[in-house]
Amino acid sequence: MGFLELFSVASFPVIKVLLVTAIGLFLAVDQISILGEDSRKKVNHLVFYVFNPSLVGSSLAKTITLESFLLVWFMPINILATFILGSGLGWIVIKITRPPKHIEGLIVGCCSAGNLGNLLVIIIPATCKEKGSPFGDPDLCYQYGMAYATLSMAIGAVFLWSYVYNIIRISSSRLQKEGTNKVKASGEISHSETLNPAKDTLNDAYTILLPTPESQEKLKISMSKRIKNQVEKIVSNVNWKSMFAPSTIGAICGFMIGVIPQLRNVLIGSDAPLRVVEDSVSMLGDAAIPTVTLIMGANLLRGLRGASTPLWTIVGIIVVRYIFLPLLGVVVVKGAIHLGLVQSDPLFQFVLLLQYSLPPAMNIGTMAQLFGSGESECSVIMLWTYALASIAVTLWSTFFMWLVA
Repeated sequence: MGFLELFSVASFPVIKVLLVTAIGLFLAVDQISILGEDSRKKVNHLVFYVFNPSLVGSSLAKTITLESFLLVWFMPINILATFILGSGLGWIVIKITRPPKHIEGLIVGCCSAGNLGNLLVIIIPATCKEKGSPFGDPDLCYQYGMAYATLSMAIGAVFLWSYVYNIIRISSSRLQKEGTNKVKASGEISHSETLNPAKDTLNDAYTILLPTPESQEKLKISMSKRIKNQVEKIVSNVNWKSMFAPSTIGAICGFMIGVIPQLRNVLIGSDAPLRVVEDSVSMLGDAAIPTVTLIMGANLLRGLRGASTPLWTIVGIIVVRYIFLPLLGVVVVKGAIHLGLVQSDPLFQFVLLLQYSLPPAMNIGTMAQLFGSGESECSVIMLWTYALASIAVTLWSTFFMWLVA
């Protein structure tokens, strides 16, 4: 494939996203107001609880089997590496640019979570169908490419909703608690003034300087009780409901259906007796990507009206996603190939490399909407990252194809 052909193949998916985003923006203007603020919140809940779990679960159930998972076992590790490396780079961006506190979680999310879903589902099959593709037979390339892309989408959704979701949740809840903590702190100071610190200090000094068997026993009991209280406090503060978001539960169900032959034979395939259940779930999942894209466009209106996203923060996210992260991806994937951890399939290697050079996941906008934190800033970040994606993804795709061919 020549550069112009590759440029068109890589640009079309991003152009489609931008066009649907423009429609969402149009539907949100005051004169139309189909996707007003209240409507966006309700649709976001629909995406969160219905569309995304259906998409992830159906994709995993159809594409994953125990045998195929053993062949592509490195993909979950590779996707985890994109999240970890992106988070580290996002933390550096925060330290350098010093953005407002309420978008720190958003910045880490945009740097760590790439669009591992719809872009790969469009780019990989389109690349396979192009004349002169370096990946061999178009039909075989399409079959394996769709399997790799949907598996990437499902695994990426698991990390997105179990990792980035909780980062943004913790970041937004921390800001909400700051005012309450200040009030509590002032109350504790007032209460402490009524105590007698000198007496407590003398008692502690006598206990340390003149230890007795009774005091030592009390000290042991108090230490063990303190440790137990800390452990109980940590366990009670973990939000297990948020850890297992609906998309995570959908991924677990899809994985179980895919790897257990008895369940797969009942639900998956043209001869399966309960195939209508799987078809219904897939139909719901098909609505996830266009709905999320429309909401992202609708949120963009608010961002264009009053967003105050720092310029250097946007530049930092773009540099992370389109320069540093792809370079680190080359090191990780080539190192894995050198160690024999990755199969010799050029298409599989190409997908692994491409996972490092994608724009931020669109569902980050859904998370910002759910928690009411950084919605307008997220829209501006998405605008610039997706506007530059047609050039960045094209250039990196060209380099990756040359690297694996």
